[in-house]
Amino acid sequence: MAAFTLAQAKNLSQDKLTNFVIDEFRKSPLLDAMVFDDTVKPQGGTTMTYVYNRVKTMATAAGRALNAEYTPQQADTEQVTVNLKVFGGSFSIDRVIAAYEKQVLDLVQFQLQQKTTAVRSLFQDWMINGDSSKDSGIAFDGLSKILKGTSTEVTLDSAALLDLSTAASVKANWQSFLYELRQVEKLLDGEPGVILVNNDLFAVFQSIADLSTQFQQTKNELGTQIVKYGNATIMKMGDKPGTSTPIIQTDAEKGTTDMYLFRIGLDAVHGVTPEGTKEPKIYLPDMTRSGAVKTGEVEMVAAMAVKATKSAAVLHGIQVAPAQGA
Repeated sequence: MAAFTLAQAKNLSQDKLTNFVIDEFRKSPLLDAMVFDDTVKPQGGTTMTYVYNRVKTMATAAGRALNAEYTPQQADTEQVTVNLKVFGGSFSIDRVIAAYEKQVLDLVQFQLQQKTTAVRSLFQDWMINGDSSKDSGIAFDGLSKILKGTSTEVTLDSAALLDLSTAASVKANWQSFLYELRQVEKLLDGEPGVILVNNDLFAVFQSIADLSTQFQQTKNELGTQIVKYGNATIMKMGDKPGTSTPIIQTDAEKGTTDMYLFRIGLDAVHGVTPEGTKEPKIYLPDMTRSGAVKTGEVEMVAAMAVKATKSAAVLHGIQVAPAQGA
């Protein structure tokens, strides 16, 4: 089944509030760009489990002499099972407000906006930091766990940290930084489509963009600022929901941070939902039901799949702030 984009989902929906939620979700350039597969079973219906083969070692090819055989070599895969996770939140409205229709609509829209933003942030947090072995398995595994110990996890030697912590150091070291970025890019099985960073590193990229002709700075149709390096979009991951804690943190002592990059696609990194669509579901408060307090909810059932470990990479040890005591 073809993957859905958020723009397509919006076109399929006629409900004004659902479209509002989709637009809020699309304010994340990452989720706007992501594709999602479904969990539809061949015999019909959907399941909460997504099973796929992850490529660990790619196939090779070679020449051979006449009357000689090829040396057998197989692409190495492992079967991976991803359990879809349920996440979201609810809000309450007192029935007294029901007497003022516009106020109800305004309040519902505000609460939907806030909950959708939180759901979006939680999905992005789990994409990086999710660990299904913790907290009773409420999260799916993120890139930090999936890439641990792989050939595409790269850590800069402490003696060779790229210092990008001041304007002067950015001006002096930006070319070295781009060199290290290219070294990581060439480990991938294709050109990355996204580069995920925190606010500190995003500011560094903006400064480098002022010095290099290899970057483009634009805004998308929703007014979100976009910085591109080649064909890769550099994206701020923002904060964990309801906090000021960055999803990708800067080490307070060392002043270093991480950068994630990957290909988006059904053969690479993609999302998974039961129907293959990506917008959260909304459950509006029913003002006609009994009870003083009415409840609305925003909820998503989703996970992430990484079809090939070489479709994603992480670079640790980028210095974006002065080290403590330095």
